Amino acid sequence: MSTTSTVTDSAGLSVYNPYKNVGTGKAEMGQADFLRLLTAQMQTQDPFAPMDNAQMVAQMATITNSSGIAEMNQTLKGLASQLTGSRLGDAASWIGKSMLVQSNIVAPDASGQYIGQVSFKDATSGATVDLLDGSGNVLKTIDLGNQPAGDVNFYWDGKNEAGERVATDALKIRVNGASPSRVASWATIAAVQSPADGSASKLITPLGSYSPSDAISLA
Repeated sequence: MSTTSTVTDSAGLSVYNPYKNVGTGKAEMGQADFLRLLTAQMQTQDPFAPMDNAQMVAQMATITNSSGIAEMNQTLKGLASQLTGSRLGDAASWIGKSMLVQSNIVAPDASGQYIGQVSFKDATSGATVDLLDGSGNVLKTIDLGNQPAGDVNFYWDGKNEAGERVATDALKIRVNGASPSRVASWATIAAVQSPADGSASKLITPLGSYSPSDAISLA
């Protein structure tokens, strides 16, 4: 008992001793703790009964593994940091481009054009798209005509028949005559937001913030 107490005390660790009150010590042993313990064992071993070679080799292997794991963790952290920066760089290259996202709101691009897409599971006949302002007024009705199942694009330049611009803000999309499986619109990517907490970057558009994975298509 006395030998065990001496060894562990010189190693800087706490163990149970029925003859005195001690603290709980560390919850885990790190590489430095292993080294201190091994050194203390070698210093306090009986010279007439030295430590068994097999035991020493096993402990040295444990220390080596501990060191390797620590170095591997540092390497993984570095790789994670590099990958995060790469993803941010890729997202930043999207600035100025347009992305198609699922939304029932469409905003004008740099040229003032409103461009969107409606998807149908079945063929449709006579379906129309209304573009409404914030007060619910219909500014433009677009006749889609007869369409097969699939994606149907729509477009408006924001002008009336006289060529006068009548819309400059985001408009609501309303589909009449058929039930679409998806309504989407094109939005210009204005900036990239990288949260301080390390979470995924966001693409800032007139329609709101989106993750790069939200893009149905990119142009």
